[in-house]
Amino acid sequence: MSLALRHRPERFGLTPDPGGWVPVADLLGALRIGRAVLDAVVAGNDKQRFAVVRGADGVERIRASQGHSIPVDLGLAPAPPPDRLYHGTSGAVVPAIMAEGLRRGGRHHVHLSPDVETARRVGARRGGPVAILTVDAAAMARDGHLFYRSANGVWLADAVPAAYLSS
Repeated sequence: MSLALRHRPERFGLTPDPGGWVPVADLLGALRIGRAVLDAVVAGNDKQRFAVVRGADGVERIRASQGHSIPVDLGLAPAPPPDRLYHGTSGAVVPAIMAEGLRRGGRHHVHLSPDVETARRVGARRGGPVAILTVDAAAMARDGHLFYRSANGVWLADAVPAAYLSS
């Protein structure tokens, strides 16, 4: 589902609207899965990665909450962050991050966690030693950097300069 909704919808014959939404019926057909499977994936995803809504037209739609590499306007308004946020990553890349900061790469934003345990889970997804970086979000916000909070509680920023990071 992540590939279809975040990265390669055209590969599945899907055309997300500008907000990244696709009709649930279209996704079910494209992935050849039943509604029960879709509901189980949405409900059981530990990161609450997907959102389902029913539009005013009565059509149910689904999208990924963040992490797109395709153009998407999530419609998020800037929000004041907590004083500290966290980023879990592979220990091997920490020297580069501490020198260059966190960059979004091919995604729309850098993803930040509200707590250390969530950051640890995120950092562990690639295996190997996990490093947890602390982001001085309060200082970033004071200095004019914007933060957004996605529907599933992930904090998003355009970048995190190295000056705001500690390990």
